[in-house]
Amino acid sequence: MTEPVRYCRVLLKVSGEALMGDEAYGLDATTVGRIAGEIAVAHGLGVQICLVVGGGNIYRGVAGAAAGMERAGADYMGMLATVINALALQNALEKIDRPTRVLSAIPMQSVCEPYIRRRAMRHMEKGRIVIFAAGTGNPFFTTDTAAALRAVEMGCDLLIKGTHTVDGVYSADPRRVKDAVRYDRLAYKDVLDRDLNVMDAPAIQLARENGLPIMVFSLRRQGELGRVLRGEGTFTLIGQEVAHG
Repeated sequence: MTEPVRYCRVLLKVSGEALMGDEAYGLDATTVGRIAGEIAVAHGLGVQICLVVGGGNIYRGVAGAAAGMERAGADYMGMLATVINALALQNALEKIDRPTRVLSAIPMQSVCEPYIRRRAMRHMEKGRIVIFAAGTGNPFFTTDTAAALRAVEMGCDLLIKGTHTVDGVYSADPRRVKDAVRYDRLAYKDVLDRDLNVMDAPAIQLARENGLPIMVFSLRRQGELGRVLRGEGTFTLIGQEVAHG
């Protein structure tokens, strides 16, 4: 018997790198279409779903700053990259008949709507998939922090981070450390104290202060998003002070 969905409203954080597929740069149309299909399945389960998308497949502000560019300007360039990714996901979702809206923290009315909290809430209540672009609209903040912020603003039950490399949170990078341990459950404090590199510290702290659970799973596994929303599949759940496995 299939388990019912455990969450009513969720935010999915999709990294820019997840949209590259096996490419070295940019967008892979097949991968974007597959991820859109995963989101559509979750949406079809009756879940109100919104997304924050990264831009690391096109441009990273931190990398630009490391190369000598002024950090604020480099971060704004990274925000524009997230808009490109958001529009690509919107296109893929609408091709499979899922109503989708892109809301940008940097106003650009010719291509998408400006971010207004009440408007975003209304879109979700009407059954539309909402994609938040341009991070928080401010330099020096990552899209991880934007994801936590938007999830809290939208009153989400869960923040989900879909990765393209691992199927949860490990004690070390399992691609480099053979005996790295995967955790089933973690407390926010564990993540912060051990510097487990799940999301940046401001994002974890914001989730902690607002009691927002975080789930980490692999976006590469077909059908996994629907499974983790039912409490099935493989994932790590981060929440209040809980025993970890």
